Amino acid sequence: MSIPSLPNILESYVPTEPISRIHEQKDIETFIKTKAFDRIMTFVMLINQSVLKKKISDPCLISPQTQRVLDMLDTLDAWLEEFPPLANAQRFGNKAFRSWAEKLRESSQQLMETVLPSSLHIAIPELTEYLSKGFGNETRIDYGSGHELSFAAWLGGIALLGGFDTNDYQAIALKIFVKYLELVRKIQTRYSLEPAGSHGVWGLDDYQFLPYVWGSAQLVDHDRLSPKSVLNKDMIEACASEYMYFRCIQFILEVKRGPFFEHSPMLNDIASVLTWSKVNSGMTKMYVAEVLKKVPVIQHFKFGNLYPFELL
Repeated sequence: MSIPSLPNILESYVPTEPISRIHEQKDIETFIKTKAFDRIMTFVMLINQSVLKKKISDPCLISPQTQRVLDMLDTLDAWLEEFPPLANAQRFGNKAFRSWAEKLRESSQQLMETVLPSSLHIAIPELTEYLSKGFGNETRIDYGSGHELSFAAWLGGIALLGGFDTNDYQAIALKIFVKYLELVRKIQTRYSLEPAGSHGVWGLDDYQFLPYVWGSAQLVDHDRLSPKSVLNKDMIEACASEYMYFRCIQFILEVKRGPFFEHSPMLNDIASVLTWSKVNSGMTKMYVAEVLKKVPVIQHFKFGNLYPFELL
Protein backbone atom coordinates (compact mmCIF):
# COMPACT_ATOMS: atom_id res chain seq x y z
CA MET A 1 0.00 0.00 0.00
CA SER A 2 1.49 3.35 -0.94
CA ILE A 3 1.38 6.03 1.73
CA PRO A 4 1.38 9.70 0.71
CA SER A 5 4.45 11.65 1.75
CA LEU A 6 4.29 14.31 4.44
CA PRO A 7 3.97 17.87 3.11
CA ASN A 8 6.90 20.22 3.71
CA ILE A 9 5.18 23.19 5.33
CA LEU A 10 8.20 25.36 6.20
CA GLU A 11 7.69 28.02 3.51
CA SER A 12 4.05 28.63 4.41
CA TYR A 13 4.46 28.07 8.15
CA VAL A 14 3.27 30.84 10.48
CA PRO A 15 3.90 30.26 14.19
CA THR A 16 0.84 30.11 16.39
CA GLU A 17 -0.02 29.06 19.91
CA PRO A 18 -1.56 25.56 19.89
CA ILE A 19 -4.97 25.35 21.57
CA SER A 20 -7.29 22.61 22.83
CA ARG A 21 -10.02 21.66 20.37
CA ILE A 22 -11.32 18.30 21.63
CA HIS A 23 -13.66 18.35 24.60
CA GLU A 24 -16.36 15.76 23.88
CA GLN A 25 -17.14 12.80 21.63
CA LYS A 26 -18.60 14.88 18.78
CA ASP A 27 -15.27 16.71 18.44
CA ILE A 28 -13.67 13.35 17.59
CA GLU A 29 -15.93 13.04 14.54
CA THR A 30 -14.53 16.37 13.32
CA PHE A 31 -10.95 15.54 14.32
CA ILE A 32 -10.73 12.42 12.14
CA LYS A 33 -11.46 14.58 9.07
CA THR A 34 -8.79 17.21 9.84
CA LYS A 35 -5.32 17.92 8.49
CA ALA A 36 -4.02 17.22 12.00
CA PHE A 37 -5.34 13.65 12.08
CA ASP A 38 -4.13 13.06 8.52
CA ARG A 39 -0.61 14.32 9.32
CA ILE A 40 -0.35 12.27 12.53
CA MET A 41 -1.48 9.06 10.83
CA THR A 42 0.64 9.68 7.73
CA PHE A 43 3.71 10.06 9.95
CA VAL A 44 2.85 6.92 11.95
CA MET A 45 2.34 4.89 8.76
CA LEU A 46 5.48 6.19 7.01
CA ILE A 47 7.57 5.21 10.04
CA ASN A 48 5.76 1.86 10.12
CA GLN A 49 6.68 1.25 6.48
CA SER A 50 10.31 2.25 7.07
CA VAL A 51 10.86 -0.40 9.78
CA LEU A 52 9.20 -3.35 8.02
CA LYS A 53 11.43 -6.43 8.56
CA LYS A 54 14.20 -4.30 10.13
CA LYS A 55 16.13 -5.07 13.33
CA ILE A 56 17.22 -2.31 15.69
CA SER A 57 20.88 -3.06 14.87
CA ASP A 58 20.39 -2.97 11.09
CA PRO A 59 22.50 -0.23 9.52
CA CYS A 60 20.61 2.97 8.77
CA LEU A 61 21.39 6.59 8.06
CA ILE A 62 22.05 8.67 11.18
CA SER A 63 21.88 12.23 9.88
CA PRO A 64 23.19 15.22 11.86
CA GLN A 65 19.56 16.04 12.76
CA THR A 66 19.00 12.53 14.12
CA GLN A 67 22.27 12.68 16.08
CA ARG A 68 21.33 16.00 17.70
CA VAL A 69 18.02 14.52 18.89
CA LEU A 70 19.86 11.45 20.27
CA ASP A 71 22.27 13.77 22.09
CA MET A 72 19.31 15.70 23.54
CA LEU A 73 17.80 12.47 24.90
CA ASP A 74 21.17 11.68 26.53
CA THR A 75 21.07 15.14 28.15
CA LEU A 76 17.55 14.57 29.49
CA ASP A 77 18.66 11.19 30.83
CA ALA A 78 21.66 12.75 32.61
CA TRP A 79 19.35 15.28 34.32
CA LEU A 80 17.66 12.42 36.19
CA GLU A 81 20.72 12.22 38.44
CA GLU A 82 20.05 15.77 39.62
CA PHE A 83 16.64 14.81 41.00
CA PRO A 84 16.81 11.66 43.12
CA PRO A 85 13.44 10.20 44.10
CA LEU A 86 12.15 11.63 47.37
CA ALA A 87 11.75 9.23 50.25
CA ASN A 88 7.97 9.00 50.47
CA ALA A 89 5.71 6.05 50.94
CA GLN A 90 3.20 6.68 48.14
CA ARG A 91 2.71 3.84 45.72
CA PHE A 92 2.51 6.20 42.75
CA GLY A 93 3.79 9.65 42.07
CA ASN A 94 7.23 10.58 43.39
CA LYS A 95 7.23 14.36 43.54
CA ALA A 96 10.88 14.60 42.44
CA PHE A 97 9.54 14.06 38.90
CA ARG A 98 8.09 17.59 39.04
CA SER A 99 11.58 19.07 39.43
CA TRP A 100 12.88 17.13 36.39
CA ALA A 101 9.81 18.11 34.33
CA GLU A 102 10.18 21.75 35.38
CA LYS A 103 13.80 21.74 34.19
CA LEU A 104 12.63 20.32 30.84
CA ARG A 105 9.98 23.03 30.51
CA GLU A 106 12.38 25.83 31.43
CA SER A 107 15.13 24.51 29.14
CA SER A 108 13.07 23.48 26.11
CA GLN A 109 13.73 26.71 24.16
CA GLN A 110 17.49 26.37 24.69
CA LEU A 111 17.43 22.62 23.96
CA MET A 112 15.66 23.16 20.66
CA GLU A 113 17.94 26.00 19.62
CA THR A 114 20.73 23.41 19.86
CA VAL A 115 18.79 20.52 18.30
CA LEU A 116 17.20 22.34 15.34
CA PRO A 117 18.78 24.19 12.42
CA SER A 118 18.23 27.97 12.60
CA SER A 119 15.71 27.83 9.72
CA LEU A 120 13.36 25.85 12.04
CA HIS A 121 13.71 28.12 15.09
CA ILE A 122 10.58 29.96 14.02
CA ALA A 123 8.59 26.88 15.09
CA ILE A 124 10.18 26.44 18.54
CA PRO A 125 7.23 27.94 20.47
CA GLU A 126 4.83 25.46 18.85
CA LEU A 127 7.22 22.50 19.01
CA THR A 128 7.75 23.19 22.74
CA GLU A 129 4.13 22.20 23.39
CA TYR A 130 4.82 18.68 22.14
CA LEU A 131 8.33 18.17 23.54
CA SER A 132 7.48 19.37 27.04
CA LYS A 133 4.47 17.04 27.23
CA GLY A 134 6.29 14.02 25.84
CA PHE A 135 7.51 12.57 29.13
CA GLY A 136 4.52 12.66 31.46
CA ASN A 137 2.28 15.09 33.35
CA GLU A 138 4.04 16.84 36.22
CA THR A 139 0.84 17.70 38.11
CA ARG A 140 -0.65 14.22 38.07
CA ILE A 141 2.79 12.52 37.93
CA ASP A 142 1.50 10.13 35.31
CA TYR A 143 2.43 8.94 31.82
CA GLY A 144 0.43 7.26 29.08
CA SER A 145 -0.14 6.92 25.34
CA GLY A 146 -1.07 10.63 25.06
CA HIS A 147 2.42 11.64 26.24
CA GLU A 148 3.95 9.14 23.83
CA LEU A 149 1.82 10.72 21.06
CA SER A 150 3.10 14.15 22.07
CA PHE A 151 6.73 13.10 21.58
CA ALA A 152 5.84 11.46 18.25
CA ALA A 153 4.09 14.71 17.23
CA TRP A 154 7.27 16.63 18.10
CA LEU A 155 9.28 14.35 15.77
CA GLY A 156 6.54 14.61 13.13
CA GLY A 157 6.60 18.40 13.45
CA ILE A 158 10.32 18.47 12.70
CA ALA A 159 9.63 16.24 9.66
CA LEU A 160 6.80 18.53 8.47
CA LEU A 161 9.24 21.45 8.59
CA GLY A 162 11.85 19.55 6.56
CA GLY A 163 14.22 18.87 9.48
CA PHE A 164 13.93 15.15 8.79
CA ASP A 165 13.44 13.63 5.36
CA THR A 166 12.34 10.16 4.25
CA ASN A 167 15.90 8.80 4.63
CA ASP A 168 15.64 9.51 8.36
CA TYR A 169 12.46 7.54 9.04
CA GLN A 170 14.11 4.24 9.93
CA ALA A 171 16.41 5.99 12.41
CA ILE A 172 13.48 7.97 13.88
CA ALA A 173 11.95 4.67 14.97
CA LEU A 174 14.90 2.37 15.60
CA LYS A 175 17.37 4.89 17.04
CA ILE A 176 15.45 7.93 18.40
CA PHE A 177 12.23 6.23 19.49
CA VAL A 178 14.04 3.22 20.96
CA LYS A 179 16.20 5.59 23.05
CA TYR A 180 13.14 7.63 24.03
CA LEU A 181 11.36 4.46 25.21
CA GLU A 182 14.30 3.50 27.43
CA LEU A 183 14.31 7.01 28.92
CA VAL A 184 10.58 7.05 29.69
CA ARG A 185 10.79 3.54 31.17
CA LYS A 186 13.54 4.83 33.46
CA ILE A 187 11.34 7.81 34.40
CA GLN A 188 8.30 5.58 34.98
CA THR A 189 10.17 3.33 37.39
CA ARG A 190 12.39 5.95 39.06
CA TYR A 191 9.49 8.28 39.90
CA SER A 192 6.69 5.67 40.12
CA LEU A 193 4.62 7.41 37.43
CA GLU A 194 0.99 6.41 37.46
CA PRO A 195 -0.38 4.95 34.20
CA ALA A 196 -2.46 7.76 32.63
CA GLY A 197 -5.97 6.74 31.64
CA SER A 198 -5.06 3.08 32.05
CA HIS A 199 -7.73 0.48 31.39
CA GLY A 200 -6.09 -1.59 34.11
CA VAL A 201 -5.77 -5.21 33.19
CA TRP A 202 -7.89 -4.76 30.02
CA GLY A 203 -5.61 -2.24 28.36
CA LEU A 204 -2.88 -3.15 25.91
CA ASP A 205 -0.07 -1.71 28.03
CA ASP A 206 -0.07 0.65 31.02
CA TYR A 207 2.15 3.20 29.32
CA GLN A 208 3.05 2.65 25.65
CA PHE A 209 1.33 1.96 22.34
CA LEU A 210 3.43 2.95 19.31
CA PRO A 211 6.21 0.36 19.92
CA TYR A 212 3.55 -2.33 19.42
CA VAL A 213 2.59 -0.79 16.06
CA TRP A 214 6.14 -0.22 14.80
CA GLY A 215 7.49 -3.23 16.69
CA SER A 216 5.09 -5.62 14.96
CA ALA A 217 6.11 -4.10 11.59
CA GLN A 218 9.73 -5.06 12.35
CA LEU A 219 8.65 -8.70 12.66
CA VAL A 220 6.54 -9.06 9.50
CA ASP A 221 7.43 -12.30 7.65
CA HIS A 222 10.05 -13.24 10.25
CA ASP A 223 11.27 -16.76 9.53
CA ARG A 224 11.63 -17.88 13.18
CA LEU A 225 9.57 -15.58 15.39
CA SER A 226 5.78 -15.78 15.38
CA PRO A 227 3.32 -13.80 17.54
CA LYS A 228 3.23 -16.65 20.04
CA SER A 229 7.01 -16.37 20.54
CA VAL A 230 6.28 -13.55 23.00
CA LEU A 231 5.01 -16.20 25.43
CA ASN A 232 8.47 -17.79 25.59
CA LYS A 233 10.76 -16.15 28.19
CA ASP A 234 13.97 -17.30 26.49
CA MET A 235 12.80 -15.82 23.17
CA ILE A 236 11.96 -12.54 24.91
CA GLU A 237 15.44 -12.30 26.45
CA ALA A 238 17.08 -13.18 23.13
CA CYS A 239 15.03 -10.72 21.03
CA ALA A 240 14.36 -7.70 23.26
CA SER A 241 17.46 -5.81 22.13
CA GLU A 242 16.51 -6.15 18.44
CA TYR A 243 12.71 -5.83 18.43
CA MET A 244 10.63 -3.13 20.13
CA TYR A 245 7.69 -5.49 20.61
CA PHE A 246 9.76 -8.00 22.56
CA ARG A 247 11.36 -5.24 24.64
CA CYS A 248 7.86 -4.04 25.63
CA ILE A 249 6.99 -7.54 26.83
CA GLN A 250 10.31 -7.84 28.64
CA PHE A 251 9.66 -4.56 30.48
CA ILE A 252 6.16 -5.68 31.50
CA LEU A 253 7.63 -8.89 32.93
CA GLU A 254 10.22 -6.83 34.84
CA VAL A 255 7.59 -4.64 36.53
CA LYS A 256 4.58 -6.96 36.92
CA ARG A 257 4.10 -10.02 39.06
CA GLY A 258 2.04 -13.13 38.37
CA PRO A 259 1.16 -15.02 35.17
CA PHE A 260 1.32 -13.05 31.89
CA PHE A 261 -2.22 -14.04 30.88
CA GLU A 262 -3.55 -12.53 34.13
CA HIS A 263 -1.84 -9.13 34.09
CA SER A 264 -1.69 -8.74 30.27
CA PRO A 265 -4.69 -10.65 28.85
CA MET A 266 -4.92 -8.55 25.70
CA LEU A 267 -1.27 -9.09 24.74
CA ASN A 268 -1.71 -12.74 25.67
CA ASP A 269 -4.69 -13.00 23.26
CA ILE A 270 -2.82 -11.18 20.47
CA ALA A 271 -0.11 -13.86 20.74
CA SER A 272 -2.56 -16.30 19.17
CA VAL A 273 -2.87 -14.21 15.97
CA LEU A 274 -1.24 -16.16 13.14
CA THR A 275 0.95 -13.58 11.43
CA TRP A 276 2.81 -10.43 12.35
CA SER A 277 1.25 -8.56 9.43
CA LYS A 278 -2.18 -9.22 10.95
CA VAL A 279 -0.87 -8.05 14.34
CA ASN A 280 0.51 -4.92 12.66
CA SER A 281 -2.73 -4.00 10.88
CA GLY A 282 -4.69 -4.76 14.06
CA MET A 283 -2.39 -2.62 16.22
CA THR A 284 -2.69 0.25 13.74
CA LYS A 285 -6.50 0.15 13.87
CA MET A 286 -6.36 -0.15 17.64
CA TYR A 287 -4.06 2.89 17.86
CA VAL A 288 -6.69 4.98 16.09
CA ALA A 289 -9.52 3.57 18.22
CA GLU A 290 -7.81 3.58 21.63
CA VAL A 291 -5.59 6.66 21.38
CA LEU A 292 -6.64 9.08 18.64
CA LYS A 293 -10.41 8.54 19.02
CA LYS A 294 -10.51 8.41 22.82
CA VAL A 295 -11.56 11.73 24.36
CA PRO A 296 -9.71 11.19 27.70
CA VAL A 297 -6.44 10.73 25.77
CA ILE A 298 -6.70 13.15 22.85
CA GLN A 299 -8.39 16.01 24.77
CA HIS A 300 -4.94 17.00 26.07
CA PHE A 301 -3.48 17.32 22.55
CA LYS A 302 -3.31 20.92 21.30
CA PHE A 303 -3.62 22.05 17.70
CA GLY A 304 -1.76 24.82 15.88
CA ASN A 305 -0.24 25.18 12.41
CA LEU A 306 1.86 22.01 12.54
CA TYR A 307 -1.29 20.01 13.25
CA PRO A 308 -4.20 22.20 12.11
CA PHE A 309 -7.70 21.43 13.33
CA GLU A 310 -8.98 22.23 9.82
CA LEU A 311 -10.97 19.97 7.57
CA LEU A 312 -8.93 18.39 4.78
